[in-house]
Amino acid sequence: MKAFVLRSYGSPDALELTDIDDPVPGDDEVLVRVRATSVQPYDWHLMRGQPYVARLMPGGLGLRRPSISILGADVAGQVEAVGKDVTRFRPGDEVFAMPKQGGFAEYVCVREDELAPKPKNLSFEQAAAVPLAANTALVGLRDRGRIQPGQKVLVNGASGGVGTFAVQIAKAFGAEVTGVCSTRNVDLVRSIGADEVIDYTEGDFTRNGQRYDLLLDVAGSHSGSACRRALTPKGTCVTVGGPAGRWLKPVDRIFLKLAASPFVSQTMVMADVVRCTGNENRQNLMTLTGFIEDGKIHPVIDRSYPFAEIPAAIGYQEEGHAPGKVVITI
Repeated sequence: MKAFVLRSYGSPDALELTDIDDPVPGDDEVLVRVRATSVQPYDWHLMRGQPYVARLMPGGLGLRRPSISILGADVAGQVEAVGKDVTRFRPGDEVFAMPKQGGFAEYVCVREDELAPKPKNLSFEQAAAVPLAANTALVGLRDRGRIQPGQKVLVNGASGGVGTFAVQIAKAFGAEVTGVCSTRNVDLVRSIGADEVIDYTEGDFTRNGQRYDLLLDVAGSHSGSACRRALTPKGTCVTVGGPAGRWLKPVDRIFLKLAASPFVSQTMVMADVVRCTGNENRQNLMTLTGFIEDGKIHPVIDRSYPFAEIPAAIGYQEEGHAPGKVVITI
């Protein structure tokens, strides 16, 4: 099969399109013919090995060379073969998953407990836009943020991959949602259900006097103290990410927010689905499928690239201006 292989850290040019052996599923694995995948910050952080501090963390990026050789944490495709212990799937089934690696290839082996049936009303391309971004938004809002109907929720970074799902998921939970984005994405964020949209080039949500029960901070553009100004006295700030840096960012800002939590009335937490179990992610995908098939959420896709142009797609996504998701057809 053909796959983009990462043998050393670097720019998108470090990804080599290579012929390698087809993977063979283990007893509890499913071999998936990948029809579509997507690119996201998770991929280019792994590709560049940044921030450097992450190379030193247990289970991190890998000190001298990448710990993951085939990137791609979103997969949508068809079951090609199953291991002898697999009972939920059979060849031909249309599925999607968040396996954390392996999507930048024609085939990938996925554990049965990580795999879910593809939403019936989505194409493979649309389904590939869902797993990591929508899962992150769901975990951030529901599990870490404890979202409740009627709450005032603010999504900082509402036009990106995670943000576009977060706005819709918060609305699906019955919240009153404010999205923060740039001027060019105001209409987009309003179109996916935001009750109010703040253009960050014209106003600072931490200084406008408004208070929110829950702040999902995808952009990471403000300090913890600034975010607390935008919260009610018992509000919650859930940090998802932040501006990239070579050495520490966004890890340093995330840790500073978390460190302050025991000393303030508000709650400061982080959403990290990469460390969730496969079964947890599968259950979340099934929850998201319910929302999707009920018409409550849908993926926002900015651009689609063919498989051979994955390096170009990562380069575009790395610029940080893509509204919604960037997907790959294989």
